[in-house]
Amino acid sequence: MSKWVLGVLGGSGLYEIDGLENAREEQISSPWGEPSGSVMRGNMGDVELVFMPRHGKGHRLSPTHVNYQANIDVLKRAGVTDILSISAVGSLQQQYAPGHFVFIDQFIDRTFAREKSFFGDGCVAHVSMAHPICERLSQLAYEAGQAVGATCHKGGTYIVMEGPQFSTYAESQLYRSWGCDVIGMTNMPEAKLAREAEIPYATVAMVTDYDCWHEEEDDVSVENVLKIMAANSSNAKELIKTLCAGLQGTPRTNGTQGIESCLDFAIMTPADVRNPELMAKLDAVAGRVL
Repeated sequence: MSKWVLGVLGGSGLYEIDGLENAREEQISSPWGEPSGSVMRGNMGDVELVFMPRHGKGHRLSPTHVNYQANIDVLKRAGVTDILSISAVGSLQQQYAPGHFVFIDQFIDRTFAREKSFFGDGCVAHVSMAHPICERLSQLAYEAGQAVGATCHKGGTYIVMEGPQFSTYAESQLYRSWGCDVIGMTNMPEAKLAREAEIPYATVAMVTDYDCWHEEEDDVSVENVLKIMAANSSNAKELIKTLCAGLQGTPRTNGTQGIESCLDFAIMTPADVRNPELMAKLDAVAGRVL
């Protein structure tokens, strides 16, 4: 049994964490390039927390230009055991109103301009993404969201678009016809890379607006999004505090989904023909099996 080290990836509107004890900033380098920035490490009670703003300080990185590989690698090097993604999204369904929190259980990845794997030429691996969210962490986060008074929905499909532009009306209607619930720009390939790093991952999707399918609402605009985002970030900070308080009394053992051991049978390339340079870069992400 290990201790909880909770990694939090803050999305649009969440650039800092309040209430950290012994807070200190750490710059961790990665062989995968520049991460979004330094991490803030501290404690909330007995739980260690490592926070990284996904878009960097000052929101300087677009969803396409976030270095997802470096971010996940840095969190792994920081000793993170679980990752909570806080993400702003648009709603594709009437019941998910602005200000609501959706605790995602599925993704559809429509991104196309991002590196989606730590593995590739010189070492091939295939991990299962059938159930991309850690059910245990998502349930604990959901309970924390309810405890702070947020309107919470358990389960939902998040379609990840490339961006940075918002959807056309035709695209928004298409995604609704697919059964998608919310739309955003950041959780892929982030969730895939977390799985390759054997880190349980869960998403709190904070609804900022109805996507443009909703003809009775104003088309999505940055101004409207920012107003809702400010209210959402306050609830998100309280959710994190409440979650950490709950984790203190919950033993940290490997979950039932096999996430922490998913590389055991995923690597296809025999050891004698693996690329040494790639192996060196994988020291944190896959060091357990390599």
